Amino acid sequence: MATVNRGGRPGRRIKHGALAEINVTPFVDVMLVLLIVFMVTAPLMTVGVPVDLPKTRAQALGQDREPLTVSIKRDGTIWLQNTPVAEDELIPKLTAISQNGYDQRIFVRGDKSVDYGRVMQVMGMLNAAGMTKVGLVTDTVHPKPDEK
Repeated sequence: MATVNRGGRPGRRIKHGALAEINVTPFVDVMLVLLIVFMVTAPLMTVGVPVDLPKTRAQALGQDREPLTVSIKRDGTIWLQNTPVAEDELIPKLTAISQNGYDQRIFVRGDKSVDYGRVMQVMGMLNAAGMTKVGLVTDTVHPKPDEK
C-alpha cells in the first residue's frame, strides 16, 4: 500500500483525530433570535384595546385561564376581546362562546371617563343573558412611601 506524503518526513503518515469541540455559535444565534422574537411579541400579549382604567388598591385576581374581556372605550363603543362589537351583537356572540363549553369569567373594562350608566348598562345586558361570572377590571394604585 502506497502512502502519499505531502511534505514532512518521508514514510510518515499524517493522522487526523476527531474534533472534540462543540461549536456554540449557531446555538447563540438561535437564542438571540428567540430573545428578540419574545421581546417583540410580549407587549402584544395584553388586551389591545386602549382603555384608561380607574385606579384602586385592590389586589389582582389569580386566573388559570385567559378570561373573556368586554371593553368600553371613551366614546362608548363596546369591544369583545380585540374586536369592536355592536351592542345588539354582544350577547349572541358571548352566548355562542359559552355554548361551546367556554364557561369562564367575563371581565368588563370601562374607561374612567365613560359614563357609569353605560358600564352598568353593559353589565346589566350580561346579567340578563344569564352570565353570572362578571367582574370589573381596574388598575392598581401604588401607595406613596409615606402612606400605608
